[in-house]
Amino acid sequence: QVQLVESGGGLVQPGGSLRLSCAASGSILSINTMDWYRQAPGKERELVATITRGGTTNYVDSVKGRFTISRDNAKNTVYLQMNSVKPEDTAVYLCNADVMVAPTSYYKNYWGKGTLVTVSS
Repeated sequence: QVQLVESGGGLVQPGGSLRLSCAASGSILSINTMDWYRQAPGKERELVATITRGGTTNYVDSVKGRFTISRDNAKNTVYLQMNSVKPEDTAVYLCNADVMVAPTSYYKNYWGKGTLVTVSS
C-alpha cells in the first residue's frame, strides 16, 4: 500500500518560517494532485494549498503570499514553505494525495497522519 509521512512541524515564533515535507512511499506508479490541509483544535479541517502534477498551485486566501507549496515528482514528495507565520496558523497539518498504486490503473486518495505546527512566542 501507500504511506504518506509528514515532517517538519514544531514550535515557531510569530513572523518566523517553517518548511513541512510529506513523502509518499509504496508501490507508486503516479501521483496526481497533492494537497496540504490543516485542522486547528475545535475547528473543521481546511484545505490550505493544492498542487497538480504539472505544478499548478492554489491557496486558501488566508495564506496567499505567505505559504508556498511545491513538489518533487522524482521523490514523490510535497513541501509547504510557511513564512510570516501567525498564531492562527497553529494546527495539525496533513498531507493528502491521489496516488496510482501498482498494479491498478486508477487513482486512490490517501492521507498522512499529520504534523503539529504551533505558532507562539
